[in-house]
Amino acid sequence: MGLADHPKGTRRAALAARAKTGTIVAMQNLTPPVATLVPTTHTIHGDTRTDNYRWLQDKTSAEVVAYLNAENDYTKSVMEPTEALQKTLYDEMLSRIQETDLSVPYKYGDWLYYVRTEEGKQYPIYCRKAPPAPDNGGASVEQITLDVNELAEGEKFMSVGAYAISDDGNLLAYTTDNTGFREYTLRIKNLQTGELLPDVIEKVDGVSWAADSKTLFYVTEDETKRPHEIYRYVIGSPASGGGGGTLIYAEPDALYRAFAYRSRDKKFLFVGSASSTTTELHYLETDNPTGELTVILPREENHEYYAEHRDGLFYLRTNKDALTFKLIATPVSAPEPLHWSDVIPYRPQVGLEDFDLFSGHLVASEQADGLPQLRVLDFSTGDEHTINFPEPTYSASSDVNREFDTTIFRFRYSSLVTPLSVFDYDLSSRERTLLKETPVPGGWDRTQYVSERLFATAGDGTKIPLSIVRHKDTPVDGTAACVLYGYGSYGIIMPASFRTGIFSLLDRGVVYAIGHIRGGGEYGKPWHDAAKLMFKKNTFTDFIACADFLVEQGHADREKLAIMGGSAGGLLMGAVVNLRPDVAKLCLSYVPFVDVINTMLDDTLPLTVGEYLEWGNPNEPEAYAYMKSYSPYDQLEAKPYPTMLVKTSLNDSQVMYWEPAKYVAKLRTLKTDSNPLLLHCNMDAGHGGASGRYDALTEAAFDYAFLLTQLGLVA
Repeated sequence: MGLADHPKGTRRAALAARAKTGTIVAMQNLTPPVATLVPTTHTIHGDTRTDNYRWLQDKTSAEVVAYLNAENDYTKSVMEPTEALQKTLYDEMLSRIQETDLSVPYKYGDWLYYVRTEEGKQYPIYCRKAPPAPDNGGASVEQITLDVNELAEGEKFMSVGAYAISDDGNLLAYTTDNTGFREYTLRIKNLQTGELLPDVIEKVDGVSWAADSKTLFYVTEDETKRPHEIYRYVIGSPASGGGGGTLIYAEPDALYRAFAYRSRDKKFLFVGSASSTTTELHYLETDNPTGELTVILPREENHEYYAEHRDGLFYLRTNKDALTFKLIATPVSAPEPLHWSDVIPYRPQVGLEDFDLFSGHLVASEQADGLPQLRVLDFSTGDEHTINFPEPTYSASSDVNREFDTTIFRFRYSSLVTPLSVFDYDLSSRERTLLKETPVPGGWDRTQYVSERLFATAGDGTKIPLSIVRHKDTPVDGTAACVLYGYGSYGIIMPASFRTGIFSLLDRGVVYAIGHIRGGGEYGKPWHDAAKLMFKKNTFTDFIACADFLVEQGHADREKLAIMGGSAGGLLMGAVVNLRPDVAKLCLSYVPFVDVINTMLDDTLPLTVGEYLEWGNPNEPEAYAYMKSYSPYDQLEAKPYPTMLVKTSLNDSQVMYWEPAKYVAKLRTLKTDSNPLLLHCNMDAGHGGASGRYDALTEAAFDYAFLLTQLGLVA
């Protein structure tokens, strides 16, 4: 019911009607903000480009901030009738979370470490306990190492990045971000006294301790947020060398990102640099932290490798002559391919994603038939076996495994209907022990839900897996509402893991589906390669095939189908609604990468240069033409579009806020429908949205209220 249906034309009457009908409709006195057109032109490869909204890229402009606030005010007004539903959804989702809880402790050195939460507090509390002491009556006293709630006092955002304990257990090196821009500051805490050391270092990307517990290695970022330098710093020494410490490694190539990590046996520090296709690693022994770095294998185009150490051997996960990777062992003194011996040989149909190395065993994390599996190798016997999982679609991965000399491997498992579960697995006896299944209070009952794995067929015949979950009473007869989620970039695997929030949708008859489309990593590197660079459109057409399949097979009513994605998945959303505006009733797009050409032409932005290998370099004519042909901002046209909610954050460092802001402003001038188009910008967060757990629930309740009302699922 619209405003014109009310004789008095009052806003109050219109809101009352909207609340009653459970819909959000356009209103005459609720008009969206209009962004001023300020044309700027740029010519590249003979193509003159006009951008009417480039002015929105000035974050310091009062006019820009005012425009974003106006968009937020408009969205809030349109969503006002759903506030009661938002509260209901929030309460439901909160009821399925055990607010006071703690993680499974893990052993490191002489301590047991864990993280706990307290009811009413937004952030986690990092803790540890020493083994029970006889002189303390056998009790083990908790020590809080880092209370993030205290760090967050007076801040609108707080996130902890690195959390690294020195070998002697006395020092904690940690990093924090208080804006959402993912620019982290390093601090060091004396855990014996609780005092913070005076050392404060900015723009730190990662940290590793040396064996002496006083030498710290840290990685710093350049002005484009690319990790590019690694420093050695002795605690208590005078600050020097760019903010503290001695530079030991610098990566000048903008395609590469520097990193450092320590072997599980603590004997080696690996210092490396990697693009998305090529790796180079150096090493030094951690008991000689001032030693010189030694290269393992010089960088070779399209050769990726990662190292661990055991008993005088480097174990390398490598894709040299092995597209889906293999694992080899080679002497530390002779790492060249001539000396390699296969530990896990190359298998074209199995992707070797990672591995955990222990004194007597190896656990490989693999992707087989599009699903995760854990393969165990016993060095003493040479026997191999896989850890089996019972459900048709699931998520399984290594958990915290800090100890090297152990036969216990810890892993995590969940599915769309099984809460996150942490197991200890005896690598010798093969005994599996459930340490904790995350409690789901609020009367939740897993037997009420059904999950399955199905396959859509892409236009070229490729089978695309879908993970699907629904309430057991939801019919598969073409009448159900459905949410289809997708990502499909960077070789990232979209896990079919437990999500407490979606049960508020499932209980209202909504089917939830994940399309494991190409561009991701579900079938290893070939799955990624099949939908990047000049093949990127496969990601979009795969997703459309998934949507069509759900409708054709009776899992979804097209008029009740919503699609959802974020970041590169937001690019997916933009490309899909341009290609097929009729594909779904509703689109939810989070921090979407939609202004592809303009962003990839600006090499001063974070990520741009390194991502030439994912999207292409638009400075090259052929790449430019292909990227422009799918760039959502460039391909917007005068035609009907689905109902849309687009969300961003002012301090996003990965997809700048102006991409979705410009996209929405332009779309409003072109779309020929009357469907709602909302933009919401979180003015105090970054790429992942709100940092506090209760604030994140509030955001989710808002999104689900929009979705449910637009799909007509509110009584």
